[in-house]
Amino acid sequence: MPNVNIQLIEGRSAEQKEALIEKITAACVEAIDCTPESVRIVLSDIAPQDFGLSGESVAKRRADQDTTA
Repeated sequence: MPNVNIQLIEGRSAEQKEALIEKITAACVEAIDCTPESVRIVLSDIAPQDFGLSGESVAKRRADQDTTA
């Protein structure tokens, strides 16, 4: 039984998450020949201030982009 954990920076819609779950399930079925019923997917939202990239939080990067746009 595949267990897939995906961390996302919060802000995706419920529809986007449903599409992701559907496509990841299909990819598992195709790649490892399992049944869709055996696939378990956990999506975890992470606040932008709790995710760092290149030495700064995503929240700061977004704020900096807003001021330069």
